[in-house]
Amino acid sequence: MFQDKITLTPQDILEKEFKIDTRGYRLKEVDQFLDDVIGDYEQFIDIIKKLQLERDELLVEISNLKRELRNVKTTIDIAKSEDREVTNMDILRRVSNLEKIVYGKDE
Repeated sequence: MFQDKITLTPQDILEKEFKIDTRGYRLKEVDQFLDDVIGDYEQFIDIIKKLQLERDELLVEISNLKRELRNVKTTIDIAKSEDREVTNMDILRRVSNLEKIVYGKDE
Protein backbone atom coordinates (compact mmCIF):
# COMPACT_ATOMS: atom_id res chain seq x y z
CA MET A 1 0.00 0.00 0.00
CA PHE A 2 2.56 2.58 1.12
CA GLN A 3 5.56 0.65 -0.14
CA ASP A 4 5.41 2.37 -3.54
CA LYS A 5 5.73 5.81 -1.87
CA ILE A 6 8.96 5.02 -0.03
CA THR A 7 11.97 5.89 -2.17
CA LEU A 8 14.71 4.17 -0.20
CA THR A 9 14.88 0.71 1.25
CA PRO A 10 17.07 -0.18 4.22
CA GLN A 11 19.38 -1.98 1.78
CA ASP A 12 19.67 1.15 -0.42
CA ILE A 13 20.74 3.17 2.60
CA LEU A 14 23.17 0.49 3.75
CA GLU A 15 24.89 0.31 0.35
CA LYS A 16 25.08 4.09 -0.22
CA GLU A 17 28.65 5.24 -0.89
CA PHE A 18 29.71 8.83 -0.21
CA LYS A 19 32.50 10.66 -1.99
CA ILE A 20 35.24 11.67 0.40
CA ASP A 21 36.94 15.06 0.23
CA THR A 22 39.84 16.21 2.31
CA ARG A 23 37.34 18.18 4.37
CA GLY A 24 34.58 15.59 4.18
CA TYR A 25 32.34 14.28 6.89
CA ARG A 26 33.59 11.94 9.55
CA LEU A 27 32.89 8.45 8.28
CA LYS A 28 32.07 7.11 11.72
CA GLU A 29 29.36 9.76 12.22
CA VAL A 30 27.90 9.14 8.74
CA ASP A 31 27.84 5.38 9.36
CA GLN A 32 26.15 5.82 12.74
CA PHE A 33 23.55 8.15 11.25
CA LEU A 34 22.84 5.78 8.37
CA ASP A 35 22.47 2.91 10.86
CA ASP A 36 19.83 4.98 12.68
CA VAL A 37 18.04 5.74 9.39
CA ILE A 38 18.07 2.05 8.42
CA GLY A 39 16.60 1.13 11.80
CA ASP A 40 13.85 3.69 11.37
CA TYR A 41 13.00 2.44 7.90
CA GLU A 42 12.78 -1.12 9.15
CA GLN A 43 10.45 0.04 11.92
CA PHE A 44 8.29 1.97 9.42
CA ILE A 45 7.98 -1.07 7.18
CA ASP A 46 7.03 -3.30 10.14
CA ILE A 47 4.44 -0.78 11.35
CA ILE A 48 2.92 -0.49 7.88
CA LYS A 49 2.66 -4.28 7.53
CA LYS A 50 1.02 -4.60 10.96
CA LEU A 51 -1.46 -1.83 10.19
CA GLN A 52 -2.36 -3.40 6.85
CA LEU A 53 -3.03 -6.75 8.57
CA GLU A 54 -5.12 -5.04 11.23
CA ARG A 55 -7.10 -3.18 8.56
CA ASP A 56 -7.79 -6.40 6.69
CA GLU A 57 -8.98 -8.10 9.90
CA LEU A 58 -11.25 -5.14 10.68
CA LEU A 59 -12.75 -5.20 7.18
CA VAL A 60 -13.61 -8.88 7.64
CA GLU A 61 -15.12 -8.13 11.04
CA ILE A 62 -17.19 -5.28 9.59
CA SER A 63 -18.50 -7.58 6.88
CA ASN A 64 -19.45 -10.21 9.47
CA LEU A 65 -21.18 -7.62 11.65
CA LYS A 66 -23.15 -6.28 8.68
CA ARG A 67 -24.29 -9.80 7.85
CA GLU A 68 -25.25 -10.43 11.48
CA LEU A 69 -27.17 -7.13 11.64
CA ARG A 70 -29.04 -8.02 8.45
CA ASN A 71 -29.99 -11.39 9.95
CA VAL A 72 -31.18 -9.77 13.17
CA LYS A 73 -33.29 -7.27 11.22
CA THR A 74 -34.83 -10.14 9.29
CA THR A 75 -35.58 -12.01 12.50
CA ILE A 76 -37.19 -8.91 14.00
CA ASP A 77 -39.31 -8.41 10.87
CA ILE A 78 -40.44 -12.03 11.03
CA ALA A 79 -41.25 -11.74 14.72
CA LYS A 80 -43.23 -8.55 14.13
CA SER A 81 -45.16 -10.09 11.25
CA GLU A 82 -46.14 -13.13 13.33
CA ASP A 83 -48.16 -10.84 15.60
CA ARG A 84 -50.55 -9.84 12.82
CA GLU A 85 -52.24 -11.42 9.88
CA VAL A 86 -49.87 -12.44 7.07
CA THR A 87 -50.42 -10.55 3.81
CA ASN A 88 -48.90 -10.92 0.38
CA MET A 89 -46.72 -7.90 1.14
CA ASP A 90 -45.30 -9.64 4.22
CA ILE A 91 -44.49 -12.74 2.19
CA LEU A 92 -42.76 -10.66 -0.49
CA ARG A 93 -40.73 -8.82 2.18
CA ARG A 94 -39.65 -12.14 3.71
CA VAL A 95 -38.66 -13.54 0.32
CA SER A 96 -36.70 -10.36 -0.41
CA ASN A 97 -34.85 -10.59 2.91
CA LEU A 98 -34.09 -14.26 2.34
CA GLU A 99 -32.71 -13.46 -1.12
CA LYS A 100 -30.43 -10.83 0.42
CA ILE A 101 -29.14 -13.35 2.93
CA VAL A 102 -28.67 -16.13 0.40
CA TYR A 103 -27.09 -14.02 -2.33
CA GLY A 104 -25.17 -11.75 0.06
CA LYS A 105 -26.36 -8.42 -1.30
CA ASP A 106 -25.53 -5.50 0.97
CA GLU A 107 -28.17 -2.91 1.58
